[in-house]
Amino acid sequence: MKYERIRNLREDKDLTQQQVADMLFVNRRTYAAYENGVNSMTPETLIKIAKLHNVSVDYLLELTDNPNPYPKNNQKL
Repeated sequence: MKYERIRNLREDKDLTQQQVADMLFVNRRTYAAYENGVNSMTPETLIKIAKLHNVSVDYLLELTDNPNPYPKNNQKL
């Protein structure tokens, strides 16, 4: 996983590390360690971050470059 994506998503929303940490119910140091790739995230935390930023977990894991979590209704699967 490229941790830059997590940082960029946070910065795009003009959120501080503390604000995101509070939303995830972790302390700021823990969240900063996630962004820096020092600590690995639990699957639950990864899902929370994806939901917070309205992106897919696949996008966070760099399995896709499409950040959209779900196809639009008018798109075929």
